[in-house]
Amino acid sequence: MEPGVIKKLEQAVVNRIAAGEIIQRPFNALKELIENSLDAKASFIQVTVKLGGLKLLQIEDNGTGIRKEDLEIVCERFTTSKLTTFEDLTKISTFGFRGEALASISHVAHLTIQTKTRQEICAYKASYEDGKLQTKPKACAGNQGTIIIIEDLFYNMPQRRQAFKAPNEEFQKIYDVTSKYAIHNSQVGFMLKKFGEQVSLKTNASSTQEANIQIIYGNDISKELMAINYEDQVLKFSMSGLITKVNYSNKKGIMLLFINHRLVESTALKAAVDNVYSTYLPKGMHPFIYLSLEMEPRNLDVNVHPTKHEVHFLYEDEIVEKIKTQIETQLLGSNATRIFYKQLKLPGIAKEEEETGNETIANTSTATQERTAPKDMVRTDKREQKLDKFLFSESNKKINVSSPTGSNSQLPVVEQSFRVAAKQKTKEVKLTSVLKMLQQVESKCSVQLRKAFKEMVFVGLVDKNFALFQYETKLFLSNTLKLSEEFFYQRLVYNFENFPALEIAPERLSIKSLILLALNSPESGWCEEDGDKEGLAESALGILLEKSLIMREYFSLNISSEGDLLTLPLLLEQHCPSKTYLPLYMLRLATDVEWDIEEKCFETFCRETARYYASVSEVDKKDNLKRHKWQTEHVLYPAFKKYLLPPEKIRKELYELTSLPKLYKVFERC
Repeated sequence: MEPGVIKKLEQAVVNRIAAGEIIQRPFNALKELIENSLDAKASFIQVTVKLGGLKLLQIEDNGTGIRKEDLEIVCERFTTSKLTTFEDLTKISTFGFRGEALASISHVAHLTIQTKTRQEICAYKASYEDGKLQTKPKACAGNQGTIIIIEDLFYNMPQRRQAFKAPNEEFQKIYDVTSKYAIHNSQVGFMLKKFGEQVSLKTNASSTQEANIQIIYGNDISKELMAINYEDQVLKFSMSGLITKVNYSNKKGIMLLFINHRLVESTALKAAVDNVYSTYLPKGMHPFIYLSLEMEPRNLDVNVHPTKHEVHFLYEDEIVEKIKTQIETQLLGSNATRIFYKQLKLPGIAKEEEETGNETIANTSTATQERTAPKDMVRTDKREQKLDKFLFSESNKKINVSSPTGSNSQLPVVEQSFRVAAKQKTKEVKLTSVLKMLQQVESKCSVQLRKAFKEMVFVGLVDKNFALFQYETKLFLSNTLKLSEEFFYQRLVYNFENFPALEIAPERLSIKSLILLALNSPESGWCEEDGDKEGLAESALGILLEKSLIMREYFSLNISSEGDLLTLPLLLEQHCPSKTYLPLYMLRLATDVEWDIEEKCFETFCRETARYYASVSEVDKKDNLKRHKWQTEHVLYPAFKKYLLPPEKIRKELYELTSLPKLYKVFERC
């Protein structure tokens, strides 16, 4: 076989091929022209369409116009007023920049331009074909701005023209592009209509984005919108936009994404947003999202796609993760109202289920197992319970209050028990500082971690600080101590002023004696330079007596006028704080709580109290170990599932040990 002869194509063929890459459909041409009008500072843009834009696509604006002197070369390739050197691409902030829009259109359609600048006394009109001016610009009457008329699009590309069999489909794409730019550029008025018919879309200049969304997409979306704003100084980008609350969902998701005011698409960002909403919305349903990102032009590469609908930028993964986190936070803060819909059963369904009974459940289970691969099958059920939950309880067990340092203490070992006092009427929290703490807890909550804790299955204890749980097909090692600290802190914030009291009976405990015990322990960090222990204990007792009214009123921690500890707050049913660390807790309340500033006072008190309630004493004895195991499995972890709003920092306290897919790979090698 003889090799083919390589020859250079004619310039007209080259230009037509390039034009076909840029102007793929009528809406591509419209997008380019809308961006040119916005660059020209237009405050009103009108679009007229005939036969889906194939017969006629006209765009009229009231912008700055085109100079008469520039009309001769305006449709030649690579002619632009936006840049001079290649380096200018790194700092360009306008839309069109490569000088290909009008040139490409002139190669695949009959193009006419009518324009007038503010300095000229009349308008000028010119026609173009294959990038060349056909006739000398003629003077005509006209208003300031530009009218671009595209006729017979793809007249010289019959194969492509024949592919467009549904003009209404092309018009819908034109409507979609126009509406998106109308929402983003709410300060500009837009009008779209079919030739000879009524107006299909109209927005007013100096409108709002919410108002335009209502006009275009309707009330169902507009009434569920909430604003989102964020700025990152490290990654050098800012974000603003409107997203729907979790009450709205649709099978066809709508996402409007503008980067530096250019309409683009991002598969990674869309997937991340859908992942966030999947926790709240029914399966297969999607939200409405409008986001506008602004970043340094030098971090953005817009010259990667002929139609410019796709862009690349630096730190893409990090920016997407930041946006995802902000949307999570916004959704968590918008949970004031939720609407739930119930599916009514068709007549006869209930009766049929009653007749089949367990057979229906068995068939469903079998069908599910047939659809799920073994390596992806969850082996435990989060709804399962064990009998030992009901066989052991410590609600009435006696607890010793003794020194953390062992038998060499100045306070005798006293047999004590905690008794729950009668509950009081619930009070409404009105303190701004506490409401702010509540808001911070909710805003920091990770949706993915919350879902994991909600659906976890407890596996077992590793030691007093670590436990195992399963989520889906993964096995995790969790730091129970750190989880407990965060959990008890949140209970202190959420139940502020509404704690049942744990009464210390039958005898009271001297706080001064407890503090002396703490000073004798290595954990206190006492040294001779700190002063006499007796004096320090007396001083600490004075601080706690002075602040006793705050602790009793807000936290149910009651201290008598004689300096005895009477009650502690009950943070969780069937959970009593450790006897061992009570002396150290009293010392830290006196020394580590910022009593003088309200917000810091509540924050530090809650943190110290949570730290104390999370502390676990030694569990060497058999009874203590049994009690600790029971309480961890049947009290703490069920409480985590029900109440804990895990912040992102908790992720570092979870360690994924293995998963079923990984184990299957290991055994497949064997």
